[in-house]
Amino acid sequence: MKIIQENLKNLSNSSRPHIICVSKTFPLSKLEPLINFGHCHFGENKVQEAEIKWSQIVKTNKNLKIHMVGKLQSNKAKKAINIFNFIHSLDNLKLADVCKKSEDELNKKISYFIQVNIGNESQKSGILMKDVKSFFKYCSVENKLNIIGLMVLPPNDTNTEKYFEDISKLNSELGLKDLSMGMSADYKIAAKHKSTYLRIGSAILGPRT
Repeated sequence: MKIIQENLKNLSNSSRPHIICVSKTFPLSKLEPLINFGHCHFGENKVQEAEIKWSQIVKTNKNLKIHMVGKLQSNKAKKAINIFNFIHSLDNLKLADVCKKSEDELNKKISYFIQVNIGNESQKSGILMKDVKSFFKYCSVENKLNIIGLMVLPPNDTNTEKYFEDISKLNSELGLKDLSMGMSADYKIAAKHKSTYLRIGSAILGPRT
């Protein structure tokens, strides 16, 4: 964590992004030193794992913010809204509808990022770039979801900076203040292009077994 903070120190305090420690598969015992140090943002990609791991500790540590950073099935949306503070993978109309219904039933509002499939990759989820504006309007106006930004997982090629530049521009065009992009291998590039939430796992916790 200190190395990452050192790499980001040249950014102004106002533009310094939040670091989400992607803690999927790691037990709570591994995370306790970070929690005790004061780190509050943690990311999971499975609803059941997050429920088991975080449901008790968040009751006593109100500073903790738990992020859903994985694919979310609509049949698990209600449980997700009950557990998470942020969902980074809003990626289809059905899920948006179920999230709205679940928020109403639970009387709870959370924050969402729209996942964008910036490389038009068939194996990845996400809204195509050409459809982002209409999907954003549907989610924010029709369903009144609290959309705070876009999220992207760029293709694994040499154009990462161009993808980050394009998504940052679109995010600004939509008037959104937050942006979820950047992981262990590319977080410095993401921070350069105005990412406000970095999703970092192995660079903090080491390799997963």
